[in-house]
Amino acid sequence: MTDTWPDIAPAAGTPACGPPSFAPERGWWVTRHADVRAALTDPTFQVPVVAGGPPGTLAWLRASVSRFSSPSRHAERRSIVVTALHALDPDDLRQEAARLTGAVLDRAGGRLDVMRELARSVPLRVLAGRLGLADPVAAGTAVAVVAAAYHPGVDVAHLRRADRAVATLLAVVPPAAPEVRANVIGLLVQACDATAGLIGAAAHHLLPRPGGDPSGAARTPELLAEVLRLDPPVRATRRVTASAVRLGGRELPADSQVLLRFDAANRDPGVFAEPAAFRPGRAGAGLLTFGAGERGCPGDRHALALATGVLDVLRDRCRRTPAPLCHEPHPTLAVAKTLEVSVR
Repeated sequence: MTDTWPDIAPAAGTPACGPPSFAPERGWWVTRHADVRAALTDPTFQVPVVAGGPPGTLAWLRASVSRFSSPSRHAERRSIVVTALHALDPDDLRQEAARLTGAVLDRAGGRLDVMRELARSVPLRVLAGRLGLADPVAAGTAVAVVAAAYHPGVDVAHLRRADRAVATLLAVVPPAAPEVRANVIGLLVQACDATAGLIGAAAHHLLPRPGGDPSGAARTPELLAEVLRLDPPVRATRRVTASAVRLGGRELPADSQVLLRFDAANRDPGVFAEPAAFRPGRAGAGLLTFGAGERGCPGDRHALALATGVLDVLRDRCRRTPAPLCHEPHPTLAVAKTLEVSVR
């Protein structure tokens, strides 16, 4: 068959592209591709500061990782993550993710929930093992607990569970300076929901339904790039303006709360011809889901390798069941709750 794909409609709540817009209850939304890229690369738009906490707690972790660091600390902390990732071979990650996925499918019987059995557990287990954590399985479980409480707004019970999970991770991460250990853990936490969300979205869109044709001969990495554009697991990221700034024809005051909408920018009709069309291999697509500039994701190749390893096996051995797709509640991420497949 030829690789013919249906359009992918925007997720509920995805705004249309337009000039930066303001509402008192939500602050500024930035939706156009050029404006989002400009904000990502302009130091005036800074990551919101987080409060610290006692060593070994979730608050300590958040305040120690490069993601939430001030401009004065970001570069040195990011270098810890870059160094850790440099030692990892993406092709090795892909092969190990495929091996573990195949082993899970071998034990699954006729049906399997991709989200529960594969999307979080396999990438985290592979990444934790290659980063030298003493117990990759226990680490993966603890990382998922931390990730669930990583963003603001969680209740006290979740925070206490996350504190205990951070302690579990510190017990299995290789010995190093506290800041190094925090950023290794932060790397795992960053990979948790984003990679799971990508695998879930890709399985939803790419796996054939019962009675349908297989998903074609297109290579998985090219397919994943279009899933990242059209149905990104990271929908948006937050910034605060350090001073008054002009963006997209609008004047944003100092201390403005800004939400950069990747989901809208990746569908900007001024950048992407037929933006709703699923076209693997788009030339010069300008994908923004991994960010841009000094705070762009340093692990994009590794995340894609892990997702590719899982999806290669799923495409070969599984079909989607017709159950509707529901997502976990989250302000900036899109991660499916469940996604059932039949196993061949």
